[in-house]
Amino acid sequence: MTVAGSVPLVVESARYRLEVAPDGLLATLSSPGGTHWASLRTLAALDTVAAPDETLSVAPPRALDGSGRELEIERRSTIWEHASVRLLCTEETIEVRASVTGRGTLTDVHLLGGRSLLPRRPTGFLPSGSSFRTLFSSSPGDPARLVRGAGETAVIGATGDSRPGRGHWFFTPAPLYFALTTAEGLREPDDEAPEGWLGLAIAAPVGELDFVQLAYQPADRAFSLRLDYDGHTSVDGEFAAPALVLTPGVPDPYSGLRRSREDLLARGAAPTRPVRDAPAWWTEPIFCGWGAQSHLAATRGGLAADHSTQAAYDGFLDHLEAHGVVPGTIVIDDKWQGAYGTCLPDLEKWPELPRWIAARHARGQRVLLWWKAWDAEGLPAELCIRNPDGAAIALDPTHPDARGALREAVAHMLGGDGLDADGLKIDFTGSTPSGRALSAHGDGWGIALLHELLAVVHAAAKEVEPEALIITHTPHPAFVDVSDMLRLNDMLRLDDLGPVPAILPQMRYRAEVTRAACPELPIDTDDWCAPDLATWRSYLELKPELGVPALYYASHLDATGESLTRHDYEALRRMWTAWRNARATDRA
Repeated sequence: MTVAGSVPLVVESARYRLEVAPDGLLATLSSPGGTHWASLRTLAALDTVAAPDETLSVAPPRALDGSGRELEIERRSTIWEHASVRLLCTEETIEVRASVTGRGTLTDVHLLGGRSLLPRRPTGFLPSGSSFRTLFSSSPGDPARLVRGAGETAVIGATGDSRPGRGHWFFTPAPLYFALTTAEGLREPDDEAPEGWLGLAIAAPVGELDFVQLAYQPADRAFSLRLDYDGHTSVDGEFAAPALVLTPGVPDPYSGLRRSREDLLARGAAPTRPVRDAPAWWTEPIFCGWGAQSHLAATRGGLAADHSTQAAYDGFLDHLEAHGVVPGTIVIDDKWQGAYGTCLPDLEKWPELPRWIAARHARGQRVLLWWKAWDAEGLPAELCIRNPDGAAIALDPTHPDARGALREAVAHMLGGDGLDADGLKIDFTGSTPSGRALSAHGDGWGIALLHELLAVVHAAAKEVEPEALIITHTPHPAFVDVSDMLRLNDMLRLDDLGPVPAILPQMRYRAEVTRAACPELPIDTDDWCAPDLATWRSYLELKPELGVPALYYASHLDATGESLTRHDYEALRRMWTAWRNARATDRA
């Protein structure tokens, strides 16, 4: 690595060339051969509820060490007493760190872009220039595409649902990682990209991830990044935004994700999960009744949740066993409980749930209960995050009484003097509350608040039963201490119009992201919603390559009404037997 000159400053390594302009307004990032990648804005904007952050002047770059690898670019802000951006250049990475001093409550933090009020210069928001053509996001969105054009938006965070513009709920949160390449026409993340990819990763401990989402904001041959703090993070003194780590020249996004995870571990920003042998039953084939419930809803009416009943599950499992298909783990899906917040069984649907679980235990099977994150149905509004009208929006994990109610619910679901279930399938982490006017009892917001919620659940579960299995869809490396297994989530966004996309590439991509970010955790393959029987059969054969095989159907698909045939049950028996034998060999 070499550092040359002072006007402009040039940093060169085997991976990149960075030229910082004398006025400190741009840092041109190129390939070692000189191909332009990006004109990085060394501005930032840390907006507050009181006013946006605009830049009045920028000082020339100042070296912070004798090597010239660490630079500080100070700027004069309209709202902060002091503001700067630091660049730390290593052989492999460029770290960007924006910081301010003063007082204010953050709304949005913009990185690689900022607002200019400089005289004789363009004014307004100035993003980074870009020669990139293809964008990768670790957060699954449109199942039809694994990569997208660099001119499209992308979001990674703790919110998402099926509504338009919010269909990024599959992994909440995914690793905070984007990648860009100058290559065009790519369909898969590991398609050949001659000059590699530029990785962009947020690197900070989970307690500092108190923003709801990270957004990639494109513009005309340009981009910037935005962290949405929602007006829930107060600054009184010094504040440094999470580090943004740029890694040029990674061969493919999955390699970049693995490197990003190692970086988080090295920084102490992600936990090292204790190495121990997981209970053998954790990798037993799973039957989850949601697809079968959905078929009953399609044929008998009502909602799928209406068909989470003891009689229905007896029917599902008896039908499978009659065909020689016996799952090791059973997931009772939505809505077995009378109220989501209290987690007491709906006695009309499940009149004998403790006895039913005990009977499954006697047969050597384990039972997980579906749990809806954030939903406080049945709990007092005082235990909730609320809007200005006082209406409950979500359970408030910063409230001691809410944490107590949550621990009590988990103890009842998993305890021997309660339902005695073996673990939880946690869903709807994408319902993390977002909104400036929402109020909570204590501090914490966004991704950090979701981790706090799951930490209460995970700790309570392990206190009751150390071998309890907690399944989430949160494949961020910092969440491995609150998850035991990661679910790939639904195959499709059912509200999307148009042709049904190919399922197998999408599920492979999700599994690759999960393995790269959280290799210590097993994967739940999911199984819903199969668009047709041919696709279901293809995915059945792929599942052992991805993780623990899950089955969501008993007799028919819900989407088409097609029935499973004798050959399908034969394929299930064959695949599950091979899977079990392989796991037994691994343990031996």
